[in-house]
Parts: sequence; structure tokens; C-alpha cells
Amino acid sequence: MPTAVIIDDMPLAIASLASDIGDHCPDIEILDNAESVVSGAKLIKKNKPDIVFLDIEMPDGLGFDLLDLLNPPFPCIIFVTASNEYAIRAFRYAAIDYLMKPVDPEQLVEAVKRAKENLGTKGDQISIAKKVMAKQNSDQIALNTQQELKIVNIVDIIRCQSDSNYTTFYFSNGEKIIVTKPLKEYENTLAPSGFIRTHQSHLVNLKSIESFQKSDGGYLVLKNGEMIPVSVRKRPNVIEAIKGLN
Repeated sequence: MPTAVIIDDMPLAIASLASDIGDHCPDIEILDNAESVVSGAKLIKKNKPDIVFLDIEMPDGLGFDLLDLLNPPFPCIIFVTASNEYAIRAFRYAAIDYLMKPVDPEQLVEAVKRAKENLGTKGDQISIAKKVMAKQNSDQIALNTQQELKIVNIVDIIRCQSDSNYTTFYFSNGEKIIVTKPLKEYENTLAPSGFIRTHQSHLVNLKSIESFQKSDGGYLVLKNGEMIPVSVRKRPNVIEAIKGLN
């Protein structure tokens, strides 16, 4: 049976999450809990859990500070927090998921499922992620799939397409990578590199665009021949962005 600990500075939040896990993920054994970065790090080193449910903002630091105190083998990390401002950073630390409080039971079940699938590779993933954070290379991004944490060059990404809570990355060499995060998690990260949201389900690299066709409501033709829809609401921004390439 996979084991877990909960680290959160709010006792009520710990109790609530423990109850949710007991109700919806009965195959997870909760070993203990802690209420700070330092006590949490000690708890993990002592118990060596498979999964850590980790809050981010605590009195003595951030959940990321706790992760920096750990050595291999690493547990699978599921962030559980009331703030969405750390989502991108959490992803770069190879988090299995980023759950918002109050926790949605379906999202909790899905996060635990992914954690169990990743138990065999968790140490390597976080080791790689820490190297990515140390390099702070804005030309690359770490894509966390169910099998691996893969570092890719942003310039090689043609577009991203969402499917519910999954996102497919399409590359110039024809490769596709599916990650277990929604498209919104990447929009702000990729925007400085020239990516624009054209539709609820599409994020496109401006450099991959061949033309904007005004017929049929408007759509993009990419250099590889693909046609990407442009929503009515996004159309003005897309046109301005394309004009800005001149």
C-alpha cells in the first residue's frame, strides 16, 4: 500500500485533506503530518513516504524550500494550496499535480493515480527538475509526462493543444508529447517566447504561422500545413500579434 504524509500549517486543512483521502483514496496510508518546512523535511526523512501532500506558504518558508532540503530517493509531490500563483514553479519541481483548496475529489483521485504510476521514476524526475531550476534556462521547458520529465527547446515547439486536463505538445520534427497538465499552465510560461492563445484549446508559436485566413470565421494555416481555429474573442489579439511580426 502506498504511503503518504501531509504537510500544511493549518490543522483544519490537514484534517480535511486526510478525510478526503480516506473517503476517495482508501488505498493510501497516511503515516503522519507536519505544520512547517523544517518539521516537514524531518518527517519525510524519517518516514520516507511514497507521496507528500504539500502546502506552499508556511510560517518558516515555502514548500519549495522543503524540497530543496531533501536528498534522493524523492517522494512524489502533490501540492495542495489556496493560491494559484506558484503553479508554474511547482511544475518545474516535477510536481505530480497542483490542487487548489478546497480540493475537488475527482482531481484528488486523478492526482493520486498519477502519483502511483510515477512511483518508479520519482527520484529521477525531481533530480532533473532541480537541475532545470538551477540552470534557469528560459530557452527550455521541462515537460512532465506519465513516463518521464523531458527537457525540450521551446523554439522546437510548433503548438500546444488541450484535451481536458491534458496538453499535447507538437514539435517541428513531428514528435508529440502529452503532459498531464491543462493548457492554461503553459500560456504565461510560453508567451514571452512568442506563443499566443488562439482558441480555448490552442496555443500557437507565432513563428510557425504561414497565414491567417479570414474566411469561415478565421483560422490559421501553419507552415506544416495544419489549420488551427481562431475564436471570435481571440481574433483581434491574433491579428495584432501577426502584424507585430513585421
